[in-house]
Amino acid sequence: MRVLTIIPTYNEIESLPITLRRLREAVPASDVLIADDNSPDGTGALADEFAARDSAVHVLHRAGKEGLGAAYIAGFRWGLNAGYDVLVEMDADGSHQPEQLGTLLSAVESGADLVLGSRWVAGGKVVNWPLRRKLLSRGGSFYSRLLLGVPIRDITGGYRAFRRSTLEALDLDKVDSVGYGFQVDMLWRVAQLGLKIVEVPITFVERELGASKMSGNIVQEAIISVTRWGLTARAKKLAGALTRRG
Repeated sequence: MRVLTIIPTYNEIESLPITLRRLREAVPASDVLIADDNSPDGTGALADEFAARDSAVHVLHRAGKEGLGAAYIAGFRWGLNAGYDVLVEMDADGSHQPEQLGTLLSAVESGADLVLGSRWVAGGKVVNWPLRRKLLSRGGSFYSRLLLGVPIRDITGGYRAFRRSTLEALDLDKVDSVGYGFQVDMLWRVAQLGLKIVEVPITFVERELGASKMSGNIVQEAIISVTRWGLTARAKKLAGALTRRG
């Protein structure tokens, strides 16, 4: 399998070198695409330096900060056009441990269409998170699972491996979620296609360098979107049942 790990960046000049080094050491067979949103701190220029020294590292310079979802969609398109078989989502801040990527890739090789690195299945855990963050994450996954009817424990997690055919089956033009809700949006679309989704346990480690991009607006966007998707799906299901009865 040709593997591409996509790392979106915005002001990650401290974390990126560490994450990139760990990734290249842990899974040297994976190429890397750094999708930088014109970081003011010079992350994009630093990424270019890495790319100049390592032919497996590529850089996608974007015009500005347009959100996590837009960065990943751009990265997916780049990777699909370049012919990669598996496309991986990974945070730049080290919270997704590169040393665990092999576990995700093994699940793809075993037949999964989408693999989730899960914090909330047996064997998964988080490190250095306050209780508030744990409750927010677990609560978000529970709410999404309840509204969407998807039996996934960690719906909001961002450490993922997509089979090429999975992304090709989606209409990426219709994915307009930009923040926290993007991960739920993508999983929901894959689930609706009936594809095989597998969760593998990971240890999520809170960032030690740089600033978190999480905000109240991002969380609010996710809650509104999940509620809309869930109610729309239930309404369609009810309408279909009524039509069959009629």
